[in-house]
Amino acid sequence: MFHFDLSGLKDKVTDLEQSTYHEDFWKDPEKAQKIMQEIKNSNSKIKEYEDLISEIEDLETIIELVMEEESYDEYKEINKYMQKIEEISEKFKLSALLKGEFDHNNAILSIHSGAGGLEAQDWAEMLLRMYKRWAESKEFLVETLDLLSDTEGGIKSVTLLIKGFNAYGYLKSEKGVHRLVRISPFDSAGKRHTSFASIDVIPEVNDEINVEINEKDLKIDSYRSTGAGGQHVNTTDSAIRITHIPTGITVQCQSERSQHMNKATALNMLKSKLIQLKEEEKKEKIEDLQGNYSQIGWGSQIRSYVFHPYSMVKDHRTNIEIGDVYRVMDGDLDIFINEYLKNQALL
Repeated sequence: MFHFDLSGLKDKVTDLEQSTYHEDFWKDPEKAQKIMQEIKNSNSKIKEYEDLISEIEDLETIIELVMEEESYDEYKEINKYMQKIEEISEKFKLSALLKGEFDHNNAILSIHSGAGGLEAQDWAEMLLRMYKRWAESKEFLVETLDLLSDTEGGIKSVTLLIKGFNAYGYLKSEKGVHRLVRISPFDSAGKRHTSFASIDVIPEVNDEINVEINEKDLKIDSYRSTGAGGQHVNTTDSAIRITHIPTGITVQCQSERSQHMNKATALNMLKSKLIQLKEEEKKEKIEDLQGNYSQIGWGSQIRSYVFHPYSMVKDHRTNIEIGDVYRVMDGDLDIFINEYLKNQALL
């Protein structure tokens, strides 16, 4: 059963705000930043709840007025209003489930095409469009950090920074292998093909979060930018690739104009990956992480997108199915994200 303790959350915010008045509050910048972020996130939840209550109170007033008028058309308007409140309520409940330390952060989402050449690269580009459409529907901002396209078509890999409140909390459900089944437009024989792409999602962390990374553990390469990015693209080696030698994790960035800025962005990406991995591995220190964690394995897919012989998208973790694959490819992912979050809350 869903329970939201408004009074308790308000008391918590009051206590946190009181702590910011202490003269030694900023002596520990990392701790202070976390507290300020927690205050901001908690106030956002309180506002969401109070806005929902306000909508319900407005509906009660409308119902009273309509009962006096006894108008059928007005009753239909009430039904529409109730559906709107139900949607807002469901969104609020899901938002309240996002309690992870980094759930409220921006998200860094990477797409990698699987084996299969042009067919798989086209699938990766289709997923890129899908996630951009989903982000637009949430009024999130999308920035391309790195893009490796192919001259024949499609993309081999792309990394996006998706900016918005709870972006990581929602998109963490997308991490895994995504499978496509369709009649290939690149096959003159009209045969059915199966393609794969992997999605990786990590939270964006800012400079205030201190992560000790030994520079001796880093291999830093520069290369020429290949995507859109202004006059310096293809003229200077401004793009940066950083490999964390102990783990094998590789990050790269080419979105900025200068090598220095790309390096700073790539280091933050690496920091995010190492923090997430440390939590998953339940390690105390970054130094304890060893092994190759460069990509998601291809062992099993989390979701299948079928265009032929029928239209269906199925999430294999929650068993949720939608019969309109084109609707999903246009960015309608909420039912999959919502069910995943509900299931995780029960664990």
